Amino acid sequence: MLDLDRPKIEIRGVSKTYASERGPVLALQGTDLTVNEGEFVSIVGPSGCGKSTLLYVVGGFLAADGEVVIDGSPITGPGTDRGVVFQEYALFPWLTVRDNIGYGLERQRVTASERDKIVSRLVGVIGLSGFENRYPRELSGGMKQRVAIARTLACDPAILLLDEPFGALDAQTREIMQDELLRIWLETRKTVLLVTHDVTEAVYLSNRICVMSARPGQIIEEFTVALDRSRSREELVVSEPFNSIRNKVWLSVRRQALAAGRGNDELP
Repeated sequence: MLDLDRPKIEIRGVSKTYASERGPVLALQGTDLTVNEGEFVSIVGPSGCGKSTLLYVVGGFLAADGEVVIDGSPITGPGTDRGVVFQEYALFPWLTVRDNIGYGLERQRVTASERDKIVSRLVGVIGLSGFENRYPRELSGGMKQRVAIARTLACDPAILLLDEPFGALDAQTREIMQDELLRIWLETRKTVLLVTHDVTEAVYLSNRICVMSARPGQIIEEFTVALDRSRSREELVVSEPFNSIRNKVWLSVRRQALAAGRGNDELP
């Protein structure tokens, strides 16, 4: 039973500094964010504001000052409670679709019979029935990303961390994958943290959007997204509520982009 008021992820005063030839670069400064169980939260902001850095800190891949707490316990590194999907597909080229999806389950010593059941179900979920024995080189970009998402879902993590997972896809495939991700979230109500540069994508998928400041990044504004998810994409994206929240978020991001010296008058 989901407790939508229970904090799932707590980011407390997280700061991160990178070393460079020109001296230290402060990427994040005193960043705070709480994501409740079952929420879909998107992080948007200007390029270089530390969005991906923050996601990798939550994933346990990067050490940082401050604290990240999952279910009340500080994290000490990566964990099976967090599944990560990267912008690049990161599939094993020598493994088939079936074996890529089942890779994590095998590492967790799930029995072969149970592994087959899980993989077969997910192949159907992502619409790749008949492609189980294909290799990544035989798949389109959209197919590869479906496999990457299925591989993450196979281990049934409580939290999904998504780093611009559709950024490399063409516009049509991107929309198809957005629809698939939204459907999965509505069915499972997993806790999702998405990093994206696309404001429209953030509004379409999220129930809350956080805007990060220009570097050094921190959360400077939040928007609640309350949309009728029973409506079709075609109806939703032309509705007044959708475009109202989209414009508000875009203006917030634009202010930060201008502050960073990277203004852009075109809506993402």
